[in-house]
Amino acid sequence: MMPVLFPIGNYYFIGPSYFSDPARFLAGTGLVFGLYWLSIITLTRTVWWAIRRYPAAHQTIRRSLVMLISVLSLTVGLAIFDVWVYSLVPVTGVQFSWAAVRPIWLLGGIFDVFLCVALGLFYTYARWKQDMTESEQLQRVALQHQYDTLKGQLNPHFLFNALNSLSVLIHEEPQQAERFVDKLAVVYRYMLQADRRNGQPAARNVGELATLQAELNFIQAYTDLLAVRYGPSLQITLPSLLNNGYAAYTLPTLSVQTLVDNAIKFNAMAATNPLCIAISITDSGWVQVTNNRQLRSVRLETGGPGLGSLTAKYRLLTEKPIRVDVDDKQFRVEIPLLTPNLV
Repeated sequence: MMPVLFPIGNYYFIGPSYFSDPARFLAGTGLVFGLYWLSIITLTRTVWWAIRRYPAAHQTIRRSLVMLISVLSLTVGLAIFDVWVYSLVPVTGVQFSWAAVRPIWLLGGIFDVFLCVALGLFYTYARWKQDMTESEQLQRVALQHQYDTLKGQLNPHFLFNALNSLSVLIHEEPQQAERFVDKLAVVYRYMLQADRRNGQPAARNVGELATLQAELNFIQAYTDLLAVRYGPSLQITLPSLLNNGYAAYTLPTLSVQTLVDNAIKFNAMAATNPLCIAISITDSGWVQVTNNRQLRSVRLETGGPGLGSLTAKYRLLTEKPIRVDVDDKQFRVEIPLLTPNLV
């Protein structure tokens, strides 16, 4: 729309001779075209600077004021510059005067208001659309987490194998069968409690957090069940939290179980060549799960959430990413502990 106003602007600056003198017409048209785009680029960059400086929704008023004041200040300078440039080209016949500058200030101020409003509305719409997209992604991750957790709790493979092991123990080792039932009760009580907690609003909508102490108490009972099922084919080493200082720190519920199941899912095991899983807590506050690599040709179905789900969960909780270190002999995953105030 603005190029349509070029002749009007040049008529204001140069007068009727702009249309009758070819030299003045060409000079004036070239000047107004160049100065117009210089102004547009300068003003637009200033607007986007203000948006980047104050991007948040609660900074809308400050962003709008900074944007408008900056653009109006630039318009004052650009108007003076435009008239001065015209006066430098003798063929235009324009002489610099404040009387020529003042109308440009008025028209420029009106244009600035429309420019700020238009770009401000465009930014607000783009930000709203981005927030809606992120919100939908968060909801999908939260629903996937709840679904994965429920699958883990109702895992028929694990329950079927546990009951088979219990059936054998009842006939062969009744006392161990009683301990097995106690451990099984601990495991499913923890899982069901996690499900009830996950049904409530939780930290950042990604599920409940558990303390490291509670998670390791659970994994102790869980590994005891695995020991009955796999015997010497599976060896799991648990950490000690004595004088560690991280017992009250938190992590997503069933995180350690996810990493243990991930190792069992992808690796073969035998009494002569056991799968060794070591769980430890680093001095810098990371849970480290390491296993020897002996990949199986067919994955074992564990039924619970995988490493990908856990990684997506952590992206919503902390800027620290899950660390995975793989070589020919070992597979190591490290997940960061979260401070207690996130519970």
